[in-house]
Amino acid sequence: MCLSIPSRVIKIDYKNNTATIDTMGISREASLDLMEENSIQIGDFVLIHIGFIMNKIDEEDAIISLNTYREILDAMDAEERQKAILESDNCPNTTKG
Repeated sequence: MCLSIPSRVIKIDYKNNTATIDTMGISREASLDLMEENSIQIGDFVLIHIGFIMNKIDEEDAIISLNTYREILDAMDAEERQKAILESDNCPNTTKG
């Protein structure tokens, strides 16, 4: 299963049209190919699906979602928590950083 956890853009590679994103402390690369040119900036919160940034989301909504995910993760043991955070790496076509 692929969860679309809000992720913050921490770097943009305009040459390759990709962004480095931080998802709850885990960095990875995501394609900007589906987004309008220059619509994503460093610091923006985005949602990812199969390695593509699908849309930008409001920071307040992102923080509310992240807090909910943290509550869920806090209820899990360490192994379950790590698996849940990394699980999206198993989505087909995901580019990894």
